[in-house]
Amino acid sequence: MTTEQGGPADRPAPRPVLEHTDLHHGKIWDLVSETVDLGESQVVREYVDHPGAVAVIALDDQDRVLLIQQYRHPVRAELWEPPAGLRDVDGEPPHETAARELAEEADLRAGTWHLLAEFYNSPGGSDEQILVYLARDVTEVPEAERFAREDEEAGIVTRWLPLDEAVEGVLAGRLRSPSLVVGVLAAAASRDRGWRTLRPVG
Repeated sequence: MTTEQGGPADRPAPRPVLEHTDLHHGKIWDLVSETVDLGESQVVREYVDHPGAVAVIALDDQDRVLLIQQYRHPVRAELWEPPAGLRDVDGEPPHETAARELAEEADLRAGTWHLLAEFYNSPGGSDEQILVYLARDVTEVPEAERFAREDEEAGIVTRWLPLDEAVEGVLAGRLRSPSLVVGVLAAAASRDRGWRTLRPVG
């Protein structure tokens, strides 16, 4: 499948699932096993069944991107990331999830929203899809309305970094969160194209 511009585009191509087994029900995601009919063969694939997530590249009027630092136990590291969160509220549109996460994790609201990029985090082992939003015209949430953060989020550190410096950090390997890598590179590429690649949130 190709786009109108002639480039390649991913396309849905589901295969028949002959058997589905729930291997583990987790706190956030599940581990499942499926026997899949590929036509000439049948294969068993185990993967993480994930609700999906959103991430927010928030830019201020100085072209700086907001980073938050959080401890991520599986990689035993404190990572600089964009505000982000799970799509775990039934029926909530993903751009509203993004706005909620921006408020909860960074005490910010945005007046302008666009869909910036989307990607599968690890398509060989998970069905997690991450939607990356660009948030601009940001303002602070009033002190009395701020969210009380807990657990890893209680220790969140925030920093505004010029977008070009964030790009350099990604390319140098200093910034490795996948949503940040995709988000800042997409934001810089879109900016260099006059923001014409941005898509509406709907």
